[in-house]
Amino acid sequence: MKMPCCQEAYIPVAKVEKYLLSETHAVGRSKAKFFKKYGFNLENVDLLEQGLLTIAYDEVTEILLSPYGTKYVIIGELETPSTKKVTIQTVWIIENRESIPRFVTAYPK
Repeated sequence: MKMPCCQEAYIPVAKVEKYLLSETHAVGRSKAKFFKKYGFNLENVDLLEQGLLTIAYDEVTEILLSPYGTKYVIIGELETPSTKKVTIQTVWIIENRESIPRFVTAYPK
């Protein structure tokens, strides 16, 4: 199954710049090391965003219900600036009373 409205999925800019690529964020710093290892950085944020949005079209592997909405877990291959493909797990949420998926997190699978 595909995530509902995957073509409208969005990623808040701060989620990438101040979380996934931040080496000082308490939770994000380990993710930043991973993504930077494969060539992602603050100068090519758009490449990471586009790669994550491409994964939003892949098949959903798990659906999780939370008090805030429905979360969709999607595993996919991310093309990197280093020309390697890496498998990552992404999490998206469609919040209660909303219909558009918002990016929550990503990490190596």
